Amino acid sequence: MSRPLSRRHLLLATGLAAPALIAARPARAAAEEVDVELVLAVDVSRSVDTEEMEMQMQGYAAAFRDPRLAEGIAGGPLGAIAVTLFVWSDWNIQNVLVPWTKLDGPAACERFAAAVDGASRETYLYTSISGAIDFASRQFGQRYSGLRRVVDISGDGVNNSGRPLAQARADALEQGIVLNGLAVLDRTPQPSALLAGIPPVDEYYRDEVIGGPGAFLMVAEGYETFAGAVRRKIIREIAALPTPGPLVERETA
Repeated sequence: MSRPLSRRHLLLATGLAAPALIAARPARAAAEEVDVELVLAVDVSRSVDTEEMEMQMQGYAAAFRDPRLAEGIAGGPLGAIAVTLFVWSDWNIQNVLVPWTKLDGPAACERFAAAVDGASRETYLYTSISGAIDFASRQFGQRYSGLRRVVDISGDGVNNSGRPLAQARADALEQGIVLNGLAVLDRTPQPSALLAGIPPVDEYYRDEVIGGPGAFLMVAEGYETFAGAVRRKIIREIAALPTPGPLVERETA
């Protein structure tokens, strides 16, 4: 008949087993280093109609097919960036359409463009820039580790849902995230906006949204200029050694 183990024997047995249990745990994969982690945050609030939504998505796809973008990526210290794209509207609506993708040459850029082409087209109601910034901030460090972390926020309206924009902006900047903007000007602004004293969207994005080292604003004067604006913007964002440029750039028809 076997005797029950003493407390000392139980402690010894547990101590001997612990290293084996620790060794058996799978090691967490280290994040892959890239030059830039770039989050593309696309406005799909009710001010963006079906045609304008399509113009936005076609503009992003065209940007990643531009040979100059692949050349810019190749010029970086590591020769690779990571990009993800999500759409946003209300404070609780952020949908990832293209997950994190490593871009290290023309073929990878084409795959990303094709993913944008095939992504769903969707629109919602309100405009929560603060919600978009909060969501974007949580996307970093999941699979890649960038020498720079950049959020590219496109939109055509002011924050009207979720927590105060100033708080979300401050929290992102505290994490070392750069916030760039792509403001789309509506050529026929709503009379209600003018009466309410809402500032022009380009001034609003310049003063309230963008921030961080080297942050800048690209202004598309109408959705028909969106493709050119987003192409210029992304090429500037992924530059290996971003040179000081204008705080605000404009793309006109």
